[in-house]
Amino acid sequence: MASTFVDRREAGQVLAGLLGQFRDRPDVVVLGLPRGGVPVAYEVARAVHAPLHPFIVRKLGVPGHEELAMGAIASGGIRVLNDDVVAAYGVTPSMIDLVAARESAELERRTRLYSEGRPGPELRDATVLIVDDGLATGSTMKAAAHAAKALGAKRVVVAVPVGASETCRELAAIADEVVCARMPPEFRAVGQWYADFSQTTDEEVRRLLD
Repeated sequence: MASTFVDRREAGQVLAGLLGQFRDRPDVVVLGLPRGGVPVAYEVARAVHAPLHPFIVRKLGVPGHEELAMGAIASGGIRVLNDDVVAAYGVTPSMIDLVAARESAELERRTRLYSEGRPGPELRDATVLIVDDGLATGSTMKAAAHAAKALGAKRVVVAVPVGASETCRELAAIADEVVCARMPPEFRAVGQWYADFSQTTDEEVRRLLD
């Protein structure tokens, strides 16, 4: 059985050790998915000497089963849907629009909170490392990868400390490269692979971005 990470900081350091080929490259930008991905991305950005930006993505939960993702939205007006989940739960387009509108409000709130007047990342012709603390269903990361490409990224690299093997393979069809430090055979949830998986606060995200 794969060992757990102490916390997101250690996970980021382990992940950074696999990303040495991106060190000191002027075209590299690191994007952390708030909230939990930012502490991991901070360690990666520090190790490869690249700028760090938050990349806001919000999960779209199935009405009545909010923990189940039917898709996600991301900065840049990107929306990604899991057609299988939508069909299985009979989710209508109007229901999707309603959930998306609610999550868009939170996306905009976080964008204002974390940017503090700073401009968003310039991704055109960049090599983008999108970092999160782990991959379960991957809906959030899929939306982020699509959004980065839509914003002109030259190369999109998904990088996580731990992920479900099937999800990591699915991401390989969207991203140019996927780096999963650990892919345990018995994967149920991201949190099971961290000794400390306490919620990352907005204040911690802002401190790391500063």
